[in-house]
Amino acid sequence: MRITRTGGGRGRSAAVLTTSVLTASALLLTGCSSDSDSSDSSESDGKITLKVSDYGQFGYKEAGLFEKYEELHPNIKVEEETTSTEQDYYPKLLQQLNSGSGLGDVVGVEVARIKEVVDTQADKFVDLKGSIDVGQWLDWKAKQATTKDGAVIGAGTDIGPMSLCYRRDLFEKAGLPTEREEVGKAVDGGWEDYIKLGEQYKEKAPEGTFFMDSASAMFNGVVSSSEEQFYNAEGEPIYKENPTVQKAWDLAAEAADKKLSQGVPQFQDPWKAALRSGSVATVVCPAWMANQISLYSGDDFKGKWDITSAPGKTAANWGGSFLTVPKSGEHVKEATELVKWLTAPEQQAAVFKAVGIFPSNQAAYELPEVKDGKLPYFNNAPVGQLYAEEAKSIPVAVLGAKDGTIKDSVSTQINNMEQRGTDPDKAWEAATETIDKAIG
Repeated sequence: MRITRTGGGRGRSAAVLTTSVLTASALLLTGCSSDSDSSDSSESDGKITLKVSDYGQFGYKEAGLFEKYEELHPNIKVEEETTSTEQDYYPKLLQQLNSGSGLGDVVGVEVARIKEVVDTQADKFVDLKGSIDVGQWLDWKAKQATTKDGAVIGAGTDIGPMSLCYRRDLFEKAGLPTEREEVGKAVDGGWEDYIKLGEQYKEKAPEGTFFMDSASAMFNGVVSSSEEQFYNAEGEPIYKENPTVQKAWDLAAEAADKKLSQGVPQFQDPWKAALRSGSVATVVCPAWMANQISLYSGDDFKGKWDITSAPGKTAANWGGSFLTVPKSGEHVKEATELVKWLTAPEQQAAVFKAVGIFPSNQAAYELPEVKDGKLPYFNNAPVGQLYAEEAKSIPVAVLGAKDGTIKDSVSTQINNMEQRGTDPDKAWEAATETIDKAIG
């Protein structure tokens, strides 16, 4: 399923963390370099304009980082061009890369697309290895943007350590445990336990509510905990044979058959409406998802949501992005300096504080903004500690060139099982037929 880390739109975050405030000097100076104070601008006002092209919500405006960077670099103006969904953004990016025009000075790339970009478009991007300390990143994150010859074409922004978001009030009404430690124990045995908990919920579920929002989201959560997912290390598609993928599909089919899911595609209007009306009891919850839940659930459900560990004992990552610098840009040097600054520990901590997007830069984990971070909206869940612990034990997953396409196709067919009652075997056949045509 092609679920972006932010999905269907931007917005000021309701999922603000309670932590100490960054000092101005730390925020402004880290990652700064006087080398970027170039005056070779072709702009009429004497300023260099850097266009940052991205999708969804990277959190830079919300954290005030563009304004701070402009204060630090009076000759630089930063303009962000945002596409609401990654599904719309990526095809446009490929067109721009192929035509050599229209690209931003800084370009975002989502993790499910990075392998394809590394394999087929790497020569069009600046190798950041000489400008950025790659060792600051989680090792598996850095490897995702590294070519076979060692070039690093993307600086990691965020990652998506897995957790489970749940409605305490709905659990209580259904006779289920409500404390995060107890809920964590209830699903400690894995995703099968998650299904069992859903069956228990359904027995006494408040009228008009569903245990989960989307079975395709659960599918993605299951697959994300595996080192091998849709491709093997040799770059061969193995999604049909991989037992983890089959397990994820079977669990999704079971959830659809037992009506445990509301069957609303994530980030689309029906999903937002479901959160707003309070009809969903659980959401598979990578770090960036909390912001989306709080944004669309609104003030009425503040404190009623909580966060616990994801089902099972294997850490998992779902989502995350990179910032890249196209070689064709007019201001490559300045763009590289901006990327270096935006992905430095202090700036990643500021984004986490503003919108809950979890850093991929390990040095940020020891900063109070992350280490002591809690989400008041989610009953003060200690997400900084929860996500940091999981991030360090996430396995290095094998990425494939068409991971995004595979997830899109599977998502569509799981939704057909949920909404139309499509037979699982026919749905799987339809999904694989679409995927095979797309990947060749």
